[in-house]
Amino acid sequence: MGFKPVRKAVLPVAGLGTRVLPATKVIPKEMLPVFDRPALHYVIDEAREAGIEHFIFVTGRNKGAIEDYFDTAYELEATLEAKGKTALLDELRADLPAAGACSFVRQQAPLGLGHAVWCARELVGDEPFAVMLPDMIMRSRPSCLADMVSAYTEAGGGNLISVQDVPRSQVSNYGIIDPGARKGRLVEMRGMVEKPAVQDAPSTLMISGRYILQPEIFGLLSRQTPGAGGEIQLTDAMQALMASSAFHALPFEGEIFDTGSKTGYLQAAAAMALADPEHGEQAREILRALLDQSGG
Repeated sequence: MGFKPVRKAVLPVAGLGTRVLPATKVIPKEMLPVFDRPALHYVIDEAREAGIEHFIFVTGRNKGAIEDYFDTAYELEATLEAKGKTALLDELRADLPAAGACSFVRQQAPLGLGHAVWCARELVGDEPFAVMLPDMIMRSRPSCLADMVSAYTEAGGGNLISVQDVPRSQVSNYGIIDPGARKGRLVEMRGMVEKPAVQDAPSTLMISGRYILQPEIFGLLSRQTPGAGGEIQLTDAMQALMASSAFHALPFEGEIFDTGSKTGYLQAAAAMALADPEHGEQAREILRALLDQSGG
């Protein structure tokens, strides 16, 4: 078949965001603002840096705000233009994906991450593709996915996931890989364990929410029986794919912010405010003053 580049990214955005209720009762969790833009915006920026050309959003009910965000806002643009706010207008237009670069497919029922990825099969076609969990904001230079695409290209294809080393005391909170031999930057994968007990964890490398997968995964997902939680699990299909296809992990050394939890969301907002070139110093003063007031 030969080597094929990664041009498409699947973003499963159908989740209800129950960990951050009540905020997500009316606002999609992916659209919660992290400092000055929705959490999803950071994930799309990461994908763009990696050279992704086509963004496939797997949506559910009450997710129309996502589609609207990646569309032209004619009234807003007209108002900004009339008021001479050209810098803001240019920024909005620069953030818009190219025409036809976004596709939206509905996951009618919450049947799991594996099912959400399977819903994108017709749009992905016979190509390798990225999966990006929108809860996870990954901060590094180059971006996490850009580094993965580079490693994928160097390896000549295969399947690749991002992993990060965590303290052993925390392994039961994550999916953990069973590592094999190290090949340069890549770690061969022999398997994965979902939230293992500390004493049973095969490593301290947790699966961090970024994947590059070959299209053969769709056939496996179509036959996948429900796993943990009664859902179609992507990890189960990946386990099966390992039997016939090269599978590696790439350690990620940047920062990860889990915006799907309340404290993770707070951490992400503070970090992005502090990193902002225009408002970072003021944000630092505000946060310091709040800590002083609370006795922190």
